Amino acid sequence: MKTDIHKVMHIHPKDNVLVALQDLKAGETILFNDTEYRLQEDIPAKHKFFMNEMQRGDEIFMYGVLVGKAQHLIPQGSRMTTDNTKHAAQPFYYRHVDYHWQKPDISKFEGRTFNGYHRKDGRVGTANYWLFLPTVFCENRNLDVIKEALHNELGYGVTDKYKQFAHNLLTLYQQGGDVLHNDIAIKEADVPTNRIFKNVDGIKFLNHEGGCGGTRQDSAMLSKLLAAYADHPNVAGVTVLSLGCQHLQVKNFVTDVKERNPQFDKPLLVFEQQGSQSEEQLIKDAIKKTFAGLVEINKIERSPAPLSQLTIGVKCGGSDGFSGISANPAVGYTADLLVALGGKILLAEFPELCGVEQNLIDRTINKESAEKFIDLMTTYNKKAESVGSGFYMNPSPGNIKDGLITDAIKSAGAAKKGGTSPVEDVLDYTEPATKKGLSLVCTPGNDVEATTGKAAAGATLILFTTGLGTPTGNPVCPVIKVATNSALANKMKDIIDIDTGAIIRGEKTVHEMGEEILEYCIKFASGELVPKAVQLNQDDFIPWKRGVSL
Repeated sequence: MKTDIHKVMHIHPKDNVLVALQDLKAGETILFNDTEYRLQEDIPAKHKFFMNEMQRGDEIFMYGVLVGKAQHLIPQGSRMTTDNTKHAAQPFYYRHVDYHWQKPDISKFEGRTFNGYHRKDGRVGTANYWLFLPTVFCENRNLDVIKEALHNELGYGVTDKYKQFAHNLLTLYQQGGDVLHNDIAIKEADVPTNRIFKNVDGIKFLNHEGGCGGTRQDSAMLSKLLAAYADHPNVAGVTVLSLGCQHLQVKNFVTDVKERNPQFDKPLLVFEQQGSQSEEQLIKDAIKKTFAGLVEINKIERSPAPLSQLTIGVKCGGSDGFSGISANPAVGYTADLLVALGGKILLAEFPELCGVEQNLIDRTINKESAEKFIDLMTTYNKKAESVGSGFYMNPSPGNIKDGLITDAIKSAGAAKKGGTSPVEDVLDYTEPATKKGLSLVCTPGNDVEATTGKAAAGATLILFTTGLGTPTGNPVCPVIKVATNSALANKMKDIIDIDTGAIIRGEKTVHEMGEEILEYCIKFASGELVPKAVQLNQDDFIPWKRGVSL
């Protein structure tokens, strides 16, 4: 007897569910490991069905870990749903484990380099940006004015195809045409070819809603976050706009920058509006002095650097039932390759590690870091529970619709992005990654808050897996979108960079795809390829106030 290998997948020997790799029909018989399973109902692709009859309270396993409990009698061959399955996860604690890691074969990548921007403190950036940041939200409008003045003039803007579309609609309306029923095409945006400063990859603006009006703790955390961005390896110079009277004082920001990096020597231009003659003078001075700064950082050129200088953040968003079996494990293998080559990997999204804590604790190289992880996880979850939520409420309607029924299922698949290497360090929000290897970074699961936090920890590239599609990017760290399935990659070509759907079809292995993703990373890090999020100027930035955010 043969197994229907292209129809279903059994992820781990301990699992008591099978994953549908394609749409399956009620009454269909699925053959797996010489056992026949008659389906009680339709099982959409990405969803799971039970291999055995389940009684109320029975434990449900996926990825080899507890992910839920049966809520009532469930016949064999029934689909897992939010009605019959509720979140459950094993308790976790520190125990000494002699973890042995099987390193991947890195022979294809040994001695390889990428062309990056070398900083005086020894770090290497994958991009060369000038950064504008306000110490308070009152300066956001001034940032917008400066952006409008500099972006298009210096060749960093993208032709606004929607502005042209609106103009065409207006013309049609003025001519008495039918706006709703006239099919006016949208001309594709032109990629700027008139970039004045060839070695400056962009001018970035960190608009935010903080710096005053909230708690002093919020402003202090924002200061550390902005300092992390100013110190980022992809940033070559910084312009700061301050009102003057806000909680987040410039001197506090400068202190945080120096505490983070005593060797900080980038151009740092500060302009305070309440000390300026006028708003016009403030903006004029900021533009003029920044322009002079751009002339200087344009002298920095890309040059070869070992792959050990890469710091890659791994993130998933808009996840689906294929995330944990295609894109995430493929990115996880990329992570293992980079760790074996001496690089850094950052795995965050603590609400999406719920259920796999014990595995990560057992892989953590020292007790202090393991206990720090336990404390951060339990404190974070208790804070969520105190307002009537909790990690178990993390899956979104889109996640559930596409097969992620419990937070533990989502988490077990999400953790695959981090690979299998030992956990070298555990970082709280805004703490920098200083150790080679895999670090856990405390952030929410929220896409933008998480990418914001990864960049603060020092990620110079972010691999972002998605099964449903999301346009998230970051101002200073190029974000590379990795699709879990080819249908998404074909439908949303404008935001997807890499397609791992070949894994689902059985055309490529996870290891083959992981190697392919690392090859892409080398090209992205060298500026040979530009991620779609960067092309679209998708510069999302949301500071986390350490409140409840899942």
